[in-house]
Amino acid sequence: MSEDRKDIYQRVTDTIVSELEKGIRPWLKPWNAEHAAGRITRPLRANGILYRGINVLMLWAAATERGYAAPLWLTYKQAQELGAQVRKGEKGNLVVYANTITRTEQDEATCEDVDREIPFMKGYTVFNAEQVDGLPAHFYAAQAPALDPVQRVETAEAFFAATGATIVEGGNRAFYRMADDHVQMPPLVSFREPEAFYATLAHELCHWTKHPKRLDRDFGRKRFGDEGYAMEELVAELGAAFVCADLALTPQPREEHAAYIGSWLKALKDNKRAIFAAAAHAQRAADFLAGLQPKADVLPGALAQEEGREAA
Repeated sequence: MSEDRKDIYQRVTDTIVSELEKGIRPWLKPWNAEHAAGRITRPLRANGILYRGINVLMLWAAATERGYAAPLWLTYKQAQELGAQVRKGEKGNLVVYANTITRTEQDEATCEDVDREIPFMKGYTVFNAEQVDGLPAHFYAAQAPALDPVQRVETAEAFFAATGATIVEGGNRAFYRMADDHVQMPPLVSFREPEAFYATLAHELCHWTKHPKRLDRDFGRKRFGDEGYAMEELVAELGAAFVCADLALTPQPREEHAAYIGSWLKALKDNKRAIFAAAAHAQRAADFLAGLQPKADVLPGALAQEEGREAA
C-alpha cells in the first residue's frame, strides 16, 4: 500500500479522533443546512449526488466547524468549469475515493496470464459553495420552505413501518434483542419531542440489520462494553445519523452512549482503518433500511449508483 494511502487513513482518523477527544460526536452536531438543497441533509456533490460513508462524516464536521449552510461541495476544477473561483486563502477539505484496477500478471504455477483486481484509495480536495465566488445562483439559494413537522413525522412513521421489523413500545429502555429479533422502544410520549423518538428508533433498527438473515454483522462481541460491543454501537450511531439525514430528522445524543467515546478513541488510535470500517458498515445498514421501502418511496440518492465508489 502506498504511503499516500496510509496518510489518507491517518488524516481521516486524526480528524475524527480530534473531535472525540473534545467529547464531541461530529455526526451528532447540529449542522446547519438552511439551503434550498435541503434542511439537515447529507453533503452533496456539485451534480447533486450524495456523498456516502466516511465522506459524510468528514464534510459534516467541516461544515459545522466553519458554519457553512450550503451542503454543496466542489473541486477547484469544477468551480472553474462553472466560471467560478475559489476565494484566495480558502482551505479545502479532504474526501476520499476508492476503487480497483485490473492488472494482468503471470501465474507462477501455471505460467498463464491472470487478471488480478488491486484496490486503491486516493484523496482529493473539495470546497464548500460558500468558499467560492461566481457560482450559479442555485448554489447559494436560500432555504426552501421546511416540511410541516407533522408531515415529517408521518414520513418517518411510514419509513420505519416499511422495514417490517417487530417494534414493541413499552418500558423505559430502547434496545434490539437478537434472541427474539425485536426492537424495544419506550412510548413516544416519554421522549421530549417526536424527533428524538424516531432518531432512537433509527439507531435500534441499525442494530436490527446485523441479524444473520439480514447483513450478518458480527464484531465478535463477548460481553457488554468490550471492543466488539463498542464497534457495533459506533456503527449504529453512524447509521442512524445517515438515516436521520435522509428523513430530515435531527439525531439526538443519548447520554448512555457517551461512555463509548473512550472505547471508540482506543479503537481508532489502535487501528486507523477502524472509522472507515464503521462508516462502511453504517452505510450498508442505512442502505438496507432504505432498500426495504416501496420503490416509489426510496429516499432520493440513498441508493444512488456512482461511477466507482467512495471509501464508504
